[in-house]
Order: sequence, then structure tokens, then C-alpha cells
Amino acid sequence: MALEIGYYDGNSREWDDFMLRSSRNGTFLQTRQFIDYHQNQRFVDRSLCIRSGQELAAAVFGCEWQDEEGRRVFYGHRGTTYGGITVSDQIYTATRTNELFETMEAFLRTEGFDRVYLRMVPTLYQRRNTDLLDYFLYKNGYTCFSELNYYLPLERYRQDPLSQFSSGKRRDYRYSLKNGLTFRKLETEEEIAAFYQVLLKNHEKLGVPTIHSLPELQDLVLRRFPDRIYGYGVYLGEIMIAGSVIFRFGDRVWHTQYLASDEDYLKLYPMDFLIANLIFSALEAGMDLFTFGICTEDQGRYLNLGLSRFKEGFGTEFGINRSYEKLL
Repeated sequence: MALEIGYYDGNSREWDDFMLRSSRNGTFLQTRQFIDYHQNQRFVDRSLCIRSGQELAAAVFGCEWQDEEGRRVFYGHRGTTYGGITVSDQIYTATRTNELFETMEAFLRTEGFDRVYLRMVPTLYQRRNTDLLDYFLYKNGYTCFSELNYYLPLERYRQDPLSQFSSGKRRDYRYSLKNGLTFRKLETEEEIAAFYQVLLKNHEKLGVPTIHSLPELQDLVLRRFPDRIYGYGVYLGEIMIAGSVIFRFGDRVWHTQYLASDEDYLKLYPMDFLIANLIFSALEAGMDLFTFGICTEDQGRYLNLGLSRFKEGFGTEFGINRSYEKLL
């Protein structure tokens, strides 16, 4: 049965069910429930549905974007950490995957796109392997960009978490314990707002934009995904001096989407205290992996060695986040 392709038709229940239950590599970051948090509708959605008969067999979470050279780009996706191609077991064969790429590229050319850019779901977050997609992206002439992802395999932390830290990180954490810091989950709009101020201050120092607005972050943590997105803060008395937003992927992975601390209190080592307590919480929740995200910029060409050394102090291992680009 030939594959048929079209734009997302507005059936959010079918789409989200496919991402969370039927696909090999979908996550909640590719659901309509997640992307619809954007209150100003800043993206022109161009997500693709690929069907075999009546069944949704694959999907591509994407939007339309114009690059600096004025080219029309199908981008998967600018509204979330990644988008890319998600597939079901139904078409996960070499023959059907080849047909998927032929169908997708023909459709995008017909629709007038000049370029495709796909940020694929990292292997760490997938339910099942999708190496076949990487092969066909290579076979079809896509350029690959690799970002270095840092993670902790929590199995070796269960008996004695601190033994996995470097000696310097053990020292810093133990010093933080002398400073009267407390760690707790953020459960109110006021607590999220306090964290947001720490985040803004942190981002201003680094010269990087904050992706989410305060109302968006409050919506994500407190209402839209209370079972998948958590906020945590480190306090000195009643003053929040560091915090994080955690994304939970299924029952396996905790990911630090945001980490921020107030530079006025760095001598108290609040970030070491925060990360250690996040690791303890992930272990208590029965997670398999704790991911720190990337330390790279410019599509992986630049590695922030200072940030890398900081994360490595907690005992990290390494994965690859891949993005792919092609001119049509």
C-alpha cells in the first residue's frame, strides 16, 4: 500500500497518541499539547502526516521558516528542542523507509520549499532504535551536524552517588552543605516567577535569549504537564539562589532543560547542591538516565570546555544529538 502524505489535519488526539504510544521515537515534546503552549502562535505549523491506508504510519513535526538568504525552509522544529521524523513499526523497513523519504521530499518540493532542516530525536530519549532513519538521511545526501550530549547512567549511582563524582565535585558539594541551603520542588506561580528571575539574570550575563516567557513556563510546569515537567529551587532562607526545570521522558529519563544560579551567591556552591539533589531525586523516582543536554554551539562546531568540565565532574558519559540539512 502506497504511502500518502499531507499536512497535519488538526486531529490532536490522533497525533499525540501516535507520538506517545505508536511511534518508536516520539516524545511529549512533539505532541500538540506541548507545542500549543506558544501563546502568540509564533510559528507557522507545517507538520506532516504520512499514512498507510487510514493509519498514521509516520509524522514529521515541523514549521515554516525563512532563512537569512530568503529561502523557504521546512524546519523540524523551531518551537521545541527537536522535531524530525517519527516512525512506527508498521513502516520501519528499508523498503518502506526509502518510500517515506521519496514521498516526503517530493511533497516538500511541490509545496515550494527550498531547504529541509531536521533536528532528530536523540537516541537517549527514544523507546526503540531508529538508526535506519540516520542511514537514509545519509543515503539521501543530508549534511549531518552533531552536538555533544552529556548524561549520567544512574545504575552506577544507586549504591553511593557521591562516589561517581570527581574529588573536586565531592568537596564542593560537601562545602555547600555547610551553608544552610535547602532544596524543594516549585509548586506555585510565585515560585516559578522567582526561578524565572534567576534564569533571566543568568541568561543576561551569558548574552543568550530566554526561550519561554514567564506565563508559558508557569503553564508548562503547573498546568499543561505537571506529571512530565517539574521545577526545583535552591534557597538560602526564603531567597531562591538556583533552580532547574526538569523534563521527564517516560519512566526512564530526567533531563535538565534549564539550570540557573544567581552569581551573587556562587561562593555557596548552589549549583553543585542543586545538581546533586536533582540526581538524588531522579534516583528516588527510579529513573535510568539523567541528561544534562549539550555543551556545544554553532551546530556543534564550538565546545564550551568550561561547561564541559563542570558537567564531567558529576561522572558524565556522552551521546550525540544529530541534526540534518538538505537543499531541495
